Amino acid sequence: RLKPFNRLQVILQHLKMSKQTDATAEVLLEKRGGAGIITLNRPKALNALNLSMIQQIYPQIKAWEQDPETFLIIIKGTGGKAFCAGGDIRAITEAGKVGDKMSQDFFIGEYRLNNAIGTCKKPYVALIDGITMGGGVGLSVHGHFRVATEKTLFAMPETAIGLFPDVGGGYFLPRLPGKIGCYLALTGCRLKGRDVLRVGIATHFVESEKLPALEKDLIALKSPSKENIEDLLNSYHKKSTADQDKEFALGEHMEKINSIFSANSMEEIVAKLKQDGSPFATKQLETINKMSPTSLKLTLRQIREGASMSLQDVLRMEYRLSQACMKGHDFYEGVRAVLIDKDQAPRWKPAALEEVSDEFVDNCFKPLGNDELKL
Repeated sequence: RLKPFNRLQVILQHLKMSKQTDATAEVLLEKRGGAGIITLNRPKALNALNLSMIQQIYPQIKAWEQDPETFLIIIKGTGGKAFCAGGDIRAITEAGKVGDKMSQDFFIGEYRLNNAIGTCKKPYVALIDGITMGGGVGLSVHGHFRVATEKTLFAMPETAIGLFPDVGGGYFLPRLPGKIGCYLALTGCRLKGRDVLRVGIATHFVESEKLPALEKDLIALKSPSKENIEDLLNSYHKKSTADQDKEFALGEHMEKINSIFSANSMEEIVAKLKQDGSPFATKQLETINKMSPTSLKLTLRQIREGASMSLQDVLRMEYRLSQACMKGHDFYEGVRAVLIDKDQAPRWKPAALEEVSDEFVDNCFKPLGNDELKL
């Protein structure tokens, strides 16, 4: 009686392998030379990360980590526009509205994947060509090497949809120079090209058109060490001249950013921006006024606390926050206003920072008992 079952298992295994090299699959997982290659393959959706992709990538990273014949892991996106524009927010919204478990499973899976990347023993190279936001940042920033190009567009725009910069944002953002991480988290400011390298989100800069050659050279390395991989990336980086003469977009504002965003509360940040009154400060004020007041308060505390936590503790904290947002109002309203109706006019509840109590914020950070994220 076991025979037909065994045969079925073999067929399923075969289908699973062929599915992963099938050009229509949402994520392609292949081994070339000494490299495991992950290709995000939803170009029409700007390679946005969904639960089924997460469930395929995670075990593959774990398997390659154990494989003595795999020396590095490369992750990239298809379509030329995006590395990965974020998580599949619409699916999470639909699930959350009806209390479907997917609104838990997605975050559990995504944060476990972020942790697997952050703790990966094999050198991990993310080619962040094109739009890299939210979930796409989580797939890259925790790895050893992040290669930006002139087409890279980075942002953590979550406060605009009633969420917070998750995927380990509480870990990497406060570790950027000065208060730039706090500024990026609260305003969703976009960084382009070399600026992504300048603030420390990318480790290298290579022209977009040179990425296929770089990938080929990485694959050709024989039993490379992390140092060999770094040397190769450095050699490409040194030869890249695109946008070399462009000034750092935030350079002239860094002093203001560092002083204003070091304030202890959102109300104080807003007061400092008003007091400053410069065109830059006024623009930041306009941006912040559009964001969810609840998200702003959660985010400021997330960034503050994350500064002294391990990545694992940050992800546990962010899972608590994600579940608080799933139970709240602003996430669904933000997604409606920005992604569904696109009227860009969210009606936040509460509508003002002063109405978001410290007690409410404290509750969002409380441990979840048996429902804590297990890494």
